[in-house]
Amino acid sequence: MCCTNYDLHIGDYAYSSWSLRGWLLVHRFGLSARNTMIPFIKKDVAEQMAQVGTARTVPTLVCDDGAVISESAAIAEELAVRHPEAGIWPSDPVARATARTLLAEMASGFTALRNDCPMSLRVCYSDASPSDAVLADLARLEQIWSNARAQRTSEGPWLLGDYSAADAFFAPVAGRIAGYSLPIGEHGAAYVTAHLADPTFRRWRAMGLVHGPDLPWYRKDYPQTDWPGPTPRAAIAVETGPSENDACPYSGKAPTHFMQMDGRTFGFYNPFCRDKTVADPEAWPAFMARV
Repeated sequence: MCCTNYDLHIGDYAYSSWSLRGWLLVHRFGLSARNTMIPFIKKDVAEQMAQVGTARTVPTLVCDDGAVISESAAIAEELAVRHPEAGIWPSDPVARATARTLLAEMASGFTALRNDCPMSLRVCYSDASPSDAVLADLARLEQIWSNARAQRTSEGPWLLGDYSAADAFFAPVAGRIAGYSLPIGEHGAAYVTAHLADPTFRRWRAMGLVHGPDLPWYRKDYPQTDWPGPTPRAAIAVETGPSENDACPYSGKAPTHFMQMDGRTFGFYNPFCRDKTVADPEAWPAFMARV
C-alpha cells in the first residue's frame, strides 16, 4: 500500500525557497504532511537534521514506510509515483516532458537571480537595481515560460495550463520577481500574478509573515514598497474572547487566542494559528468556512 503519511522538514517560511517548493509539492496537490521546522537562526541545518537518515538539507520528506527523500526534484518524482491521481505531472507526454525540462533548469540554473535576490517574503523592494546577469536570467525565464505556454494543454494560468510540479518550482521565482520589483514582460507578469494570488502560496506567505525572527543576512538596503499581491482582508489579534466559534478551525480544540474581523471575534488554539489567519484570512479555507 502506498505511503500516505509524511513528515516534511522545512526551513523558515519567509526565506527558504527550496522548502516552499517541497511544501507546495505536497499541499498544492491535495496531499498532507506534518511539518518539522528547521530554523535557520539556530545551528547548522545539517546538524539539526543529523537524525534524519542521510538528509542534510531542507526540504526533506520522510515517509512512514522508511523512505527519506531529501531533494525537491526527487520529492516531485516520488510523490508523482506514489500519487498518480494527484496530477503532479501533466498527463500529455509533450507537456510532461516540457514540465520536467523546466523543473531541471530551475533546479540547476538562474544563479544570479538566486544570489542577488534571495527570497524574502516579508518585504517588497521598489528598486533593486538588477545586474546584467539578473536581467539575463529574467530574459531566459521569459523565453522558457513562453515556450511552455505554446504547449499548454488547457487555458489555465499556469505554464502548461493546469498547475504542475514545474509551477511549484517557479513559485519562489515569482516571489523574487514580486519582492524585488524586477522587470518582466506582460505574460511573465501575469504568471507571477497567478502565483501571488494562488491560495496555497498565500498560506505559505502568511505563515512566513508571522513565524520566526527577521534574519538580518537576508536584508537588502533598497527602498521598500507594498507587496504587489492581493490585499489581505483586515483583521487584528485581540487579547480576549469570547469567540463565536467554540473550536479552533484547524485543530478542533478549545480556543485560547483570539482575533477580530468585520467586528466579529474568532478563536484559535494557539498564537500561530491565530496570527497566520490575521496575516491573510482569505487564504485559509478552514477558517473562511466558519465566517
